[in-house]
Amino acid sequence: MAYIERLLATQVLKAGRAFSAVLLTGPRQCGKTTLFRHLHPRANYILLEDPDVVSRVRSDPRAFMEALRTPVILDEIQNTPELMNYVRARIDAAPAKKGQWLLTGSQEAPLMQGVTESMAGRAAILHLLPVSTIESPKVNVFRGGYPGVVTRPSAADLWFRSYVQTYLERDVRAVTAIRDLGAFRRFLALLASRAGGMLNKTDIAAPLGVSVPTITEWLNALEVTGQILVVPPYFENFGKRLVKTPKVYFVDTGLACHLLGIEKAAALRTSPFLGPLFEGFVASEIAKLQVNRGGRPEIYYFRDQQGLEVDFVVPLKSQRLALIEAKATRTPTPAMAQSLRRLSSAITGHPTTSMLVHDGSERPVAGGALVPHVAAVTLSGLLAKLGQ
Repeated sequence: MAYIERLLATQVLKAGRAFSAVLLTGPRQCGKTTLFRHLHPRANYILLEDPDVVSRVRSDPRAFMEALRTPVILDEIQNTPELMNYVRARIDAAPAKKGQWLLTGSQEAPLMQGVTESMAGRAAILHLLPVSTIESPKVNVFRGGYPGVVTRPSAADLWFRSYVQTYLERDVRAVTAIRDLGAFRRFLALLASRAGGMLNKTDIAAPLGVSVPTITEWLNALEVTGQILVVPPYFENFGKRLVKTPKVYFVDTGLACHLLGIEKAAALRTSPFLGPLFEGFVASEIAKLQVNRGGRPEIYYFRDQQGLEVDFVVPLKSQRLALIEAKATRTPTPAMAQSLRRLSSAITGHPTTSMLVHDGSERPVAGGALVPHVAAVTLSGLLAKLGQ
């Protein structure tokens, strides 16, 4: 598989110079191990999903650790959380050695708890998402950004089917006790069909015949394993009664297309899901831009009880707010920008930058703006502006 240069590499190297351990979290198969092995080709590699290795760890963790030679990559560390205390002891015995412990994990919340308790001040924590459009021009709404798909698009359907099976058997069952995997599969497809809408757990639970607490548990499993992006509402008081329900998107729209049964790019163009999938793709690319700089996803949406809604609100370093509408069209029109104009006019506490992102060519529209102070941009143009 051809290596794709990852933007997070700069942050990984920087962290390795300052910390004894670097923990890289993110969805399964997003490229965590490949990134570590590319940056540290001489590091020893231990896969902590191998049953024989896990058995050795469980039977005699001290002997296992004493046999390790650093630098070492401990892959999928969440499978052996008991190693954290031993790693800490090794670090404390040689605190001057930096970047010796390279840890990956696909279950973020349990890992964060273990790191907070055992590795505070010793480990840098970074997050990796699938490949972005900045990293590869092959990433798009239909294909998504998982490296295995980007590098071998002809085998995408087989890759996604195998991915879902592996994900169900390993990650989901490790996070929560799911008795009916068939119902969980249907839940994945149903959630993909509701992506971009405000989360209504009751509406999801009813057709599946499960309880709302079960849906809450399943959503938590998806979030813990990095499969979904939860976008909360922007709460700042604009003198309006605001909706407080979050929206949910799949981190990878290629996986969402697979779950929805969209098998060809041409079918996506005529699909009723095109709009929400494009919106989710924009959300994911914004999140990738943020995490590739070493940060966390910071994306919100706005909706008040009068129906004024803007897809995304993104705080910028300049203290401005970026107001963003995502439209799966190659012909943006002034009418599409009206909600941006109305919200921008209502915000008095922050300067704003309003952009309508579309999937057409980058060209001036009505003098560069659809309506006053609203620019029409492509996704690459949006990311360039957000990255300034």
